[in-house]
Amino acid sequence: MTQAHKYYKIEGDKIVRVKKVCERCGGATYMAEHKDRWTCGKCGFTQYKRGRKFS
Repeated sequence: MTQAHKYYKIEGDKIVRVKKVCERCGGATYMAEHKDRWTCGKCGFTQYKRGRKFS
């Protein structure tokens, strides 16, 4: 069962998405956040984060 409170937050009168959405799959497919990248579980699309230093 989906836990909606992890995907949306309320700012004033608006509902805002918290997680990044996949560019290829569209609106209802969220990307998993890893230490150095975001990955779509549906299509496998990966975006790497830039400008961050990891130890």
